[in-house]
Amino acid sequence: MGNVIILCEHKNGDLVKQSLSAIKAGIDTAKATSGKSFLLLIGSGIDKAKEAASRFGADGVITVEDASLAGYTAEAYAIAAFEAVKSQSAGLVLATTSAFSKDLLPRLAVKLKAGMVSDILSIKTDGGKISGFTRAMWAGSMVADVEVSGDTIVATVRGTAFAHAEAVSAASPVTPVSVKIDQGALKAKSLEIIEHKSTRPQLADASVVISGGRGLKGPEGFKTIEQLADLFGAAIGASRAAVDAGWVPNDLQVGQTGKIVAPNLYIAIGISGAIQHLAGMKDSKTIVAINKDPDAPIFQIADYGLVADFAKAVPELVEEIKKVK
Repeated sequence: MGNVIILCEHKNGDLVKQSLSAIKAGIDTAKATSGKSFLLLIGSGIDKAKEAASRFGADGVITVEDASLAGYTAEAYAIAAFEAVKSQSAGLVLATTSAFSKDLLPRLAVKLKAGMVSDILSIKTDGGKISGFTRAMWAGSMVADVEVSGDTIVATVRGTAFAHAEAVSAASPVTPVSVKIDQGALKAKSLEIIEHKSTRPQLADASVVISGGRGLKGPEGFKTIEQLADLFGAAIGASRAAVDAGWVPNDLQVGQTGKIVAPNLYIAIGISGAIQHLAGMKDSKTIVAINKDPDAPIFQIADYGLVADFAKAVPELVEEIKKVK
């Protein structure tokens, strides 16, 4: 299969934590197939992320740095990633499933004329070669074995299905790759990044997630559960129904078409438990559901359930937790 390249995300100069799943998967696969593993960073002003990436035991870190890459566009990043992959004769390119990788990697696969498999749960190896992958289908109701042909394979890994890479003491060597990008030939350019800012943990990184759904009846309902989230130091999530209604930003959506999370504690409030939502949180260690409908599907997977109106139950829960604290 050749070498393995793991595309790492970075934000505001820092390596994004969710990339650690792909790093672990990539390094382990390279060892199993007698190849080498390389972490890839693309952008501008990435010195801090570069230093962090060099501490995970990969055989090397590849960087593509240019002022024209300061603002992300899939077109420019695909050109940069293509040159980096060619420089190492990579047989496998990995990234953690995210909005970033969903946008970029299909374009890279086309440039490489490579097969692609998304949101994988495991990588199978046999006789020093990759023999296949497993991935969830139909909102997680079934798992399929997938084989991808060709000299190069592009894949995204589900972050909750792989362990995180651990830092090591020795630093990996860093190799810059020079790429010429004709800005005039690009069809798009980054003008501005509009970001939803919050002091709460990111959904992908949080150990506690509290999500609200249609049962909260409006944006004011989310104000109620924010008090609970503050007590837990939790991230706020939402069902697709709440996002589509415009009650919260779409980056809070948990589910098949949103973010996949597996925190230590997931509290679902006013969420019925449609299969699309369950696909995004069913691997949580402990699931608590609060819903006034005793027949809501969410209770079928919940470890603890409370049949009650959130408007009464959540304030009471907040007061009891304050007493304990």
